[in-house]
Amino acid sequence: MGTVTIGVSIAVPEPHGSLLQERRAGFGDAAAHCIPTHVTLLPPTEVAAADLPAVDAHLTGVAAAGRPFPMRLSGTGTFRPLSPVVYVRVVQGAESCAWLQQRVRDSSGPMARELLFPYHPHVTVAHGIDEAAMDRAFAELAGFEAEWPCTGFALYEQGADAVWRKLREYTFGGSVVPPQALRGVGRSPVS
Repeated sequence: MGTVTIGVSIAVPEPHGSLLQERRAGFGDAAAHCIPTHVTLLPPTEVAAADLPAVDAHLTGVAAAGRPFPMRLSGTGTFRPLSPVVYVRVVQGAESCAWLQQRVRDSSGPMARELLFPYHPHVTVAHGIDEAAMDRAFAELAGFEAEWPCTGFALYEQGADAVWRKLREYTFGGSVVPPQALRGVGRSPVS
């Protein structure tokens, strides 16, 4: 069956998600249209395809224990010079994101892993592009604001074409939205 690359994140809802994705593309970030606008809970992680049912069960449990919380984005930040990233800041909901990502990566679960950097919830708007474009992203989105009630998160898979596709949404309190993407014809990748 092989392996798949998965990620878990909180989607930035419309119209904000598309706006930030278009701005990211406008700054010259070639990956902009491959990555839905999000706050990461689990960075790209390779797992055995056979483990997807265990991943689904684990995420269902994490979601069941979660509760909706307010999310607010405001202004920009950067990880430079450590990492070539400009981001929109999560100014409300960061503690809830940290709680979630710890449970997603729990050492007893199928996605246990260490992070390369300490967890810092954010929305990437420029990554690995030239410094002038990074500076422009930082300045032009400095006044960006968005807020919404976060009611869950989603599991994504990166395809061979480098595009991230949503496999399933998990709503806080335990209900699961039916799969949004199918791998293969007529079968869910996590059911």
